[in-house]
Amino acid sequence: MKKIGLISDTHGFLDDAVFKHFDAVDEIWHAGDFGANVDEPLANFKPLRGVFGNIDDSLIRGRFPEQNRFMCEQVDVWMTHIGGYPGKYSSYVKPEIYTKPPKLFITGHSHILKVMFDEKIKCLHINPGAAGKQGWHKVRTLVRFCISDENIHTLEVIELSGR
Repeated sequence: MKKIGLISDTHGFLDDAVFKHFDAVDEIWHAGDFGANVDEPLANFKPLRGVFGNIDDSLIRGRFPEQNRFMCEQVDVWMTHIGGYPGKYSSYVKPEIYTKPPKLFITGHSHILKVMFDEKIKCLHINPGAAGKQGWHKVRTLVRFCISDENIHTLEVIELSGR
């Protein structure tokens, strides 16, 4: 079993509460728009996977891919910053998501927390919302969940203090 802490859209702001909420996770996954001075503290804390976002500079783009597809336990995971969501996938995602769907599709970018199941392709979509202070969102959020074998379970939404 793997315990995952999912975060996105920090835009250079890393709340100290993230370390408390992710203390018991095995890995942290960042769905892009890290901003400056976020990836190293996270990577020093727990193993870090991520993708770069549209605001990320060349340093982040050199450390993280635009799309990250990998296996976690027996779950095919696809993470990208701008990917859309069920019924509204981005144009560059559509060809692969419909022909070779993952079991878990993770995006960021919108700053809108979403957890949706795409019945058509049997895929869970998660966007953890935004953990940073930049953007129009009113509540900063994180997500924690577990993956055991081929099951995604124990999903929790964590609300951070106000912006």
